[in-house]
Amino acid sequence: MRILVIIPTYNEADNIGNLIPRVLQQEEFIPSSGRIDVLVVDDNSPDGTAEVVKKLQKEYVGRVHLIERPGKLGLGTAYVEGFKFALKNGYDFVFEMDADLSHDPKEIPNILKGALDSYDIVIGSRYSHGVSVMNWPMSRVLLSYFANAYARKLTGVPVKDLTSGFKCISRRVLEKIDLNKIRSNGYAFQIELTVKAYYEGLKIAEHPIIFFERRSGISKMSKKIIFEAFFMVIRLAFLRISKFFKRKKSGS
Repeated sequence: MRILVIIPTYNEADNIGNLIPRVLQQEEFIPSSGRIDVLVVDDNSPDGTAEVVKKLQKEYVGRVHLIERPGKLGLGTAYVEGFKFALKNGYDFVFEMDADLSHDPKEIPNILKGALDSYDIVIGSRYSHGVSVMNWPMSRVLLSYFANAYARKLTGVPVKDLTSGFKCISRRVLEKIDLNKIRSNGYAFQIELTVKAYYEGLKIAEHPIIFFERRSGISKMSKKIIFEAFFMVIRLAFLRISKFFKRKKSGS
């Protein structure tokens, strides 16, 4: 069993050197046949993030991979590029994970267990058991919570944390969804991927986590990202309606 943890980066030099060893250490806690590798997709970070990764490649030979891109191309395209790398290189499961230490690597074995229990996507969820977010201002908590409620209502997908960036995805998902048709690029990407997987009949579960605000660096959240997510949900709602009428027309 081969597992790839994909970590998109832009100016995360202060965090990535701490995160990667902690991720790789989790291999000790997964089934004995399992192996964890890391893929960093870096968008030409001016702070030297890629150089930190290259040093780790010498320490963890064959386990740390790096894709360097020419500029800031966005979260969604970074993950799509990572997914294609995973498919090409024969990985069974892929993890999405933020570079800023907001996701605890110790949860990797717990989330993987859900995937091994026949789920196609297992989401590290901040909202499956109340609200589990540390050190966010109330305005940010409310924005995130109600954004998820809005996405859940319009798409009809019974997932409480559709915007989570910490999840385990089976190879089956990557083969089932046309990655070239992923349209969103910011945090809306998380919604789009999960919703499209649900519409394809794939099984989704949530595993409760505690989310920590980043230790260092600057958040990538912006008004542009928020608006993209807002309109992406509307597009997905129309996709839901379209699928409903197709099923009705076919008599299923």
